[in-house]
Amino acid sequence: MKASALALLLALAAGGARGQTPAPAARAGEVVDRMVAVINGRELITYTDLLWQLALQPDAPLDEPRREDLRRALALLIDQRLISQEAEKLPSVAPTAEEISGELARLIGFFPSQSDFYARLGRVGLGEDSTQLREIVEDRVRIRKYLDFRFRSFTVVAPREVEEYYRDVYVPRRRRQSPGVIVPKVEEVYKELEAELIESKMDSDTDEFLEEARNAAEITLLDRSFEGGGR
Repeated sequence: MKASALALLLALAAGGARGQTPAPAARAGEVVDRMVAVINGRELITYTDLLWQLALQPDAPLDEPRREDLRRALALLIDQRLISQEAEKLPSVAPTAEEISGELARLIGFFPSQSDFYARLGRVGLGEDSTQLREIVEDRVRIRKYLDFRFRSFTVVAPREVEEYYRDVYVPRRRRQSPGVIVPKVEEVYKELEAELIESKMDSDTDEFLEEARNAAEITLLDRSFEGGGR
């Protein structure tokens, strides 16, 4: 997975609801659902799952999805399913009702309004009170909690690392962005830089984890049109 694994997995990505009856496609009365891939012989990904993924990305076309968007959605779904399989082993990361509501509100915040959000989801068969939408949000929370537990809890940044990052990255960046403006002292931005370094380390750890998980997984493409696609 390329740059910022956590951003790709959690910013607007959504895992499909598993074991559900496929939803209708964007055009009313036309069902185009088909099986796309199977993970480890038990996790089925359908074309509808890909549409649900794209529906949560405000700028992605739904009526005639671009092939690159669909392939990217498939890659993200595979990664999410692999993480979810690991997360299921930890009862402590089960989402609470409050966390689910908070995540749903955060997703809605990427759209102009709540009505716009639900109208877009409705085009791909995701109703406001649907089981599928709730499972998608639950999966997002579960993934986030699992990654926090597995990586963030054990990620340590030494003061020397923060000082080097301040000198080599932060100061040059601020001088490029705001020429002539006094750069804050390291003490003033220490927490901000520490957080950036933690996120960077988590991205690296997540990349490594996902690479190992993909290599160990049995991923079977059932739709040949997705063969040869990358991120």
